[in-house]
Amino acid sequence: MVENTAFTQQLASLKIPEIKFTTVTTSEGVTLDARVIYPIDFDESKKYPVLFHVYGEPWSTVATDTQVGLYNIMLAQKGYFIIDMDNRGTPTLKGSAWRKSIRKIGVINAQDQGLAAKELLKLPYLDESRVAVWGWSGGGSMTLNLMFKFPEVYQTGMSVAAVSNQLIYDNIYQERYMGLPQENLEDFVNGSPITYAKNLEGNLLIVHGTGDDNVHYQGAEMLMNELIKHNKQFQMMPYPNRSHGIYEGAGTSLHLYTLLTNYLMEHTPVK
Repeated sequence: MVENTAFTQQLASLKIPEIKFTTVTTSEGVTLDARVIYPIDFDESKKYPVLFHVYGEPWSTVATDTQVGLYNIMLAQKGYFIIDMDNRGTPTLKGSAWRKSIRKIGVINAQDQGLAAKELLKLPYLDESRVAVWGWSGGGSMTLNLMFKFPEVYQTGMSVAAVSNQLIYDNIYQERYMGLPQENLEDFVNGSPITYAKNLEGNLLIVHGTGDDNVHYQGAEMLMNELIKHNKQFQMMPYPNRSHGIYEGAGTSLHLYTLLTNYLMEHTPVK
């Protein structure tokens, strides 16, 4: 048996943020579940920066009643709102039509997230001039799509291990939900962030392991070339020979989360 008393005591000594669950209905009439992590010592009379953490694909949900995580606790202590929302297509208990709508990955789910964010940002204590978004894997893809399709909403994006082009991602995942590109090529193109890279206006950090054997590094280079073609400035952090989880090698996880935190605090500062 592993004894976790010391860890439990340390955790109990932290200032834990308040967490609330709610729903948000978009202008298209779609209602999403949302988890909102409040900054420590929240004052409704103040304006706070917002970090949307996204995933939005059929593999998982994020607006869940699970442990909030030490990274989110740290960001809440620094003064951020952290918001997770589950769009159409995610495995929530909303029925078959909701689940199967994900056939257009990157289109319907990004639309839900962007429109839902617009609604939430109407809250008087959320500062719509300080809005960031980040995600990993499918969440990295979502981050890119939101930065490119809703530049009026998100000023800063941090995309980790993203699929930039659905036509080069593995067929056991992409075609399971979307069918064959020979049958609906347009959906694959319209759902791919690379298609909209020319629309980037904000601050974008791209992170990818060069040894990623799930979402191949080739996709990151394709996206970078597209951004370069349109003279869109961005920052890139390749992690040499790291896989999709970007954890191999001494100090890697600390380095990665320090990178993300510094980028967030520089471009979406707490005032």
